[in-house]
Order: sequence, then structure tokens, then C-alpha cells
Amino acid sequence: MKQDISSNKSTSIPEKKPNGIKRIWLATQYSYRGLIATAQHEEAFRQELLLLLCAFLLMPLFATSWFHAVALIGSVIMILIVELLNSAIEAIVDRVGLEFHELSGRAKDMGSAAVFLSITLAGMIWLVSIIQWFLHH
Repeated sequence: MKQDISSNKSTSIPEKKPNGIKRIWLATQYSYRGLIATAQHEEAFRQELLLLLCAFLLMPLFATSWFHAVALIGSVIMILIVELLNSAIEAIVDRVGLEFHELSGRAKDMGSAAVFLSITLAGMIWLVSIIQWFLHH
């Protein structure tokens, strides 16, 4: 016998989602909470924040233009972005279960590979900039 799916519908009025400035304000608060939580629980993220501080301090030495400065700092910010996504993947996988599963391991490895590639890209940008600085000074 088939169950009538329509009878399982909730009769409550759906909550209206905020829009405009309130939505932007709430999204900013959620983002801030995510950054704080990641900084509190992920050592790699804290290390990458330290790398960002170093990048800000060294950038004036190596940047030859505003665009170059943005590329140098942006490459390190990209590492942070990818680390946030990787940490989110790890949190979801761990939430589902701590027992080993091939797909869980694969998801974590893929997230780690993404972080590795973002670090490689930033390293290439910084290395070329440093070499260029030495060749012109």
C-alpha cells in the first residue's frame, strides 16, 4: 500500500528568510564565526595566517605594481580559502563517522591535494617575484 506523501507536509508557515542589508549582515557574522572556528580548531590554518602576515610584511619589497601586490597577497589568501574548504570537508567527513571508509579517505586526500596545489601556486608566484627582484637589484 502506498503512503500518501502529501500528508507528511508540515502545516507551519515557513520562516521568511532575511534579505537586503540584514542578509548581508548575517552572512558576514556566519563568515566571521567560520574564520574564528577554523583558527581555533585547525593548526594548518593558523600557520597559513602567519604566512599571510609575513606576505603582508614582505610584499612592499617585491611588488613592482599594485597588480603585482594583489597577486602576491591574493596567492596567500587563496591558500586560506582552500584550507577553509578542506577543513569543511574534513569536518563533514568526521561528522558522518570516524571509522575508515574509502570514499571518506578519498575526500580528505582530495581536499589535502587542493591545499597542496594552492600552496604550490603561491610558491611559484612568490619565487618568480623574488627572482625578478634579485635580477633587477
